Amino acid sequence: MKLKKLFLTVLCCIAVAGIAAATEKNAAPAANPAGEAAPAKQVESFGDTQIIEMESTKQMFSHKSHVVAIGLACDDCHPALFDRKRGAAKAKGDYTMASLDAGKYCGSCHDGQTAFNTTGPETCKKCHGSDMKQPDTVVFNRPVKGVLFTHKEHVAMGLDCASCHDQAFEMRKGAAEENAGFTMRALYAGKYCGVCHNGNIAFASNTRCTSCHIGAKGVEKMNNRAAMAAEQKKQH
Repeated sequence: MKLKKLFLTVLCCIAVAGIAAATEKNAAPAANPAGEAAPAKQVESFGDTQIIEMESTKQMFSHKSHVVAIGLACDDCHPALFDRKRGAAKAKGDYTMASLDAGKYCGSCHDGQTAFNTTGPETCKKCHGSDMKQPDTVVFNRPVKGVLFTHKEHVAMGLDCASCHDQAFEMRKGAAEENAGFTMRALYAGKYCGVCHNGNIAFASNTRCTSCHIGAKGVEKMNNRAAMAAEQKKQH
């Protein structure tokens, strides 16, 4: 009888010790593998706190440089200058260089005093990644080849960038040709060149066809003349 009581007492002690050990094991945090540092806490905010990483929106605007490097807060720009929604400014229809020059949007700060201006040719590359040099001519090859637009002549008439961009044409080479709706039918409906070439502002787009449609051979002749002129210029 005494032996039986002793056996039960020892068995209970072993069980209690096992439960205590299991509880301690579950409560202890898992150790990192040797040599592996704990991951750094990522802090991401649009306010006055630090932003670890925030990619820029295309090439036009670097949110990171304005918030992290300069220290602007959300309410410096939103919602007084820009609605806090991607594409909202463009949707308003007046997000143009003319508006910026007048002190709207980016032009509220980029006035040549608070920050670099938006009008100087030396500042174009900062936002556009290009010197924005205007082409003399633009040749469209879609949907048909050899459609000529004399950019230089239109500028000489007094048109500026905002006259066509970005309402009639996106200011990007090839953008119109990527659109399946870039057709003569669209021009007749008042889109693209048809904004002006409607028979009132300028000759209608369904007249004087060869003024623009010079064809592949016409483009070849034009390029040959340009090459000859460039060669003669070198010789002199």
